[in-house]
Amino acid sequence: MPTRHLYLARHGAADAFGELKGSGRRQAALLGERLAGLPIDNIWHSPLPRAAASAHELARYLPGVPVAEAAELVDHVPYVPGVAEMPRSWAGFFDGYDEAEAAAGSRVAAALVDRFARVPEPGRPDSYEVLVTHAYPIAWLVRDALQAPPIRWLSLDSANTGLTMIEYRTGLAPTLVMFNDMSHLPTDLRWTGVRADARP
Repeated sequence: MPTRHLYLARHGAADAFGELKGSGRRQAALLGERLAGLPIDNIWHSPLPRAAASAHELARYLPGVPVAEAAELVDHVPYVPGVAEMPRSWAGFFDGYDEAEAAAGSRVAAALVDRFARVPEPGRPDSYEVLVTHAYPIAWLVRDALQAPPIRWLSLDSANTGLTMIEYRTGLAPTLVMFNDMSHLPTDLRWTGVRADARP
C-alpha cells in the first residue's frame, strides 16, 4: 500500500516587504539539514519570494532534488466564516472580505487539497514531498486531514520553518504525524512568526 509523505513547512522569517531575513535563511538551512537524510522526491514552494527563497535554501542540503513552484501553495485565506460562526477575536480580520474574495480563496484551497492531499495511485512507489508555504495553507491541509469543520483552520498556526507531516494511504484516513515541530531550531530561532501571546 503506497504512502504519500508530505512535509509541510512555513517559510523562514521575512521582513515587512516579504523578503527572507538572515534569520529566515538560517531557519531554512537548519530545516534542510533535518530533511537531508530523507528520500525526498520533490520540493514545492509558493510563488511568493519568502517561500521560494526558503525552498532554495533548504534544497542546498538535498542535492539533486527538483525544486518547483506550485501556485496552489500561495498565501491565501481558505475559508471565510459566516458571522454566526466567526470568533469575536477574528471579526476585525475579516472586515472588507467580499464574496468574490472569499470565493477565490475557497477555489485555491480546493485546488490545494486536490493536488496534494491525495493517496498515491495503485502500483506507484511511496512518495516524499516537501511543501514550503505559509501558515494558512498548512492550517487548511491539517484541518482537511483531521476532517475537522472548516472554521478550525483559524486555530492552527505555524512558526517559521515549523515542520508538519501528514501521510496519505489508500483506504485509510490521513495521518497527522506531527504539527509545527521546531526541534531543528535553536531556542532563539523558534516561534518567530507567531504572535507573542500565543508563544509558550
